[in-house]
Amino acid sequence: MSSHLSSLPKVPETDAPGLLAPVPRRSFLRYSGAGLALGGLYLAGCSKDDTNSPSGGFIDVGSGDTGILNYAYALEQLEAAFYTQVVANSYYTGTASAAEKAIFSDLKDHEIIHREFFKQAITTGRITDALVPDFSGIDFMQRTTASGSTKLGVLNAAMAFEDLGVAAYNGAGRFITSADYLTLAGKIVSVEARHAAVIRELITTNTFVANDVVDTMGTGEERSKRPQVVLATANNFLAAGSKLSANSFA
Repeated sequence: MSSHLSSLPKVPETDAPGLLAPVPRRSFLRYSGAGLALGGLYLAGCSKDDTNSPSGGFIDVGSGDTGILNYAYALEQLEAAFYTQVVANSYYTGTASAAEKAIFSDLKDHEIIHREFFKQAITTGRITDALVPDFSGIDFMQRTTASGSTKLGVLNAAMAFEDLGVAAYNGAGRFITSADYLTLAGKIVSVEARHAAVIRELITTNTFVANDVVDTMGTGEERSKRPQVVLATANNFLAAGSKLSANSFA
């Protein structure tokens, strides 16, 4: 198991207090459920009956628990690619504060850990490791969406990705049969929800809980979306040949 853990990307450790402190690598792996997965899920493997051959130009995530893991893996690939590009573009040059740079650097590291974890955990029937993003609808030089622009600013795009990710994990739980996988999804979605809250606070203070993501007028529960609904949005940020389907999860 230690060899698997050592191959995961390193996250800078720091003693900086509060929200801006990067989570220590070992602690975050435990917190995100990677310890559980590499100790149990990884060894359990996945169904060899699943398939994800391209059909009609789409890559299908497959069926059963493997399909849900592939679905999560695809979303983590997309998020990791987005945050990597944010950092590579110097955090919307000239306008990002030191606090915002620290937050985006941490989010990038977290999403890379999630991506690499799923890559190692899905031992059979894994979708491609090289989904190609299409971020042409994002202006990486703008902090928020500019007035009249047809492109999303970085914070607005981040909010879209994080809100979508939380709704995706919440909506996928009903399809998971393994108790271990369900525990894992619950741990990771708790991290994604923290990401979503931070991004919303950067845009507008005291909006981390809003009716579009939490049913504030009714149950008080987070909103969820089924895989096909989530992928209809995610595919807007994936290039042709990398777009996804989830035909087994209506």
